[in-house]
Amino acid sequence: METTKPESWNTPSEPKPENKKVVAGILGILLGGFGIHKFILGYTQEGIIQLVITLVTCGVGSIIGFVEGIIYLTKSDEEFYQTYQVGKKGWF
Repeated sequence: METTKPESWNTPSEPKPENKKVVAGILGILLGGFGIHKFILGYTQEGIIQLVITLVTCGVGSIIGFVEGIIYLTKSDEEFYQTYQVGKKGWF
């Protein structure tokens, strides 16, 4: 009996984990003060803290979100995934 190997296009591939690096980075730069980039990554508590910091400092605290957005975009995809989605590092 002959066994056939399925073609590469017909074999199910391993599902890749979703990498939210670009979305979180852009939102961090544009709307960092509202903590939206934190909510996208699943950090609800940190997102609320970011929002409160921005409100208490009259917007000056939004610099934190801007810096985080730049950090997100400068990391490699694998480094970002391991640090923020697997390791759940909430700040910087």
